[in-house]
Amino acid sequence: MRSKYSLLLLPALLYLACNSDPAGREQDIAVPSSLPVINYSVTSYLPHDTSLFTEGFLVHNGQLYESTGSPEEFPDAASLVGAIDPHTGKMDVKIRIDKEKYFGEGIVFLKDKLYQLTYLTHKGFIYDAGTFRRTGEFDFTNQQGWSLTTDGARLLMSDGTDTLTYLDPVTCKPAGILKVTMNGIPRDSLNELEYINGAIYANVWLTDYILKIDPSTGKVTGRLDLSSIVADARNRNPRADVLNGIAYDAALDKIYVVGKRWANIYQIDFPH
Repeated sequence: MRSKYSLLLLPALLYLACNSDPAGREQDIAVPSSLPVINYSVTSYLPHDTSLFTEGFLVHNGQLYESTGSPEEFPDAASLVGAIDPHTGKMDVKIRIDKEKYFGEGIVFLKDKLYQLTYLTHKGFIYDAGTFRRTGEFDFTNQQGWSLTTDGARLLMSDGTDTLTYLDPVTCKPAGILKVTMNGIPRDSLNELEYINGAIYANVWLTDYILKIDPSTGKVTGRLDLSSIVADARNRNPRADVLNGIAYDAALDKIYVVGKRWANIYQIDFPH
């Protein structure tokens, strides 16, 4: 998520230790040698506004949408939701929430609604998917709100732990959980999410990895190592922060990845 002032996972000293790495990545992710590596290729680039501190990323009706957060150390950042112009990378802002009260997090469209999480305030917002007018809000008991995706029937929420929470889209109440394990060990720090052809893909915060998760078992079945893309993003913009976004255009079978304050969105291809 943001710089993430995690009250759940990492005390301040560990956070500083992680960020002492010039790439700003967690150094101790244990990846079993038996875990299949998912090979990928970069097929195209799109521009991306480097002021956008990415929290949510998806494709809806052929259009890329992004939600952003507003950490204090970046005064130019705002908590926004909007459509990304593929030619300029600029956001057509649809929603702006008060960053003095809320830190914007993940988003997802389902049917005629758009759902948005906030970080530490245990609050989510609901909007009309056509007009982006706020139509409701909901509370959640997870200590933090990170990301949202959908399996087409329910919402799926990450909160930085090893547990993904299904939410009923009508009541926004918990409708099940999925414990995620990698080689039998709980895998926490699950961040921005995307469903692709029946599998869940999750960014792992402070790493260059995206994990593939079986939604029926919670087991991690593969990983993408995007370290070369992250290195390229940092070469293009020294202010670039961590990887934090995967979006799938099901109609065109295109996959996009991005990170916080990156200068480009990367279209990638891999077996899925």
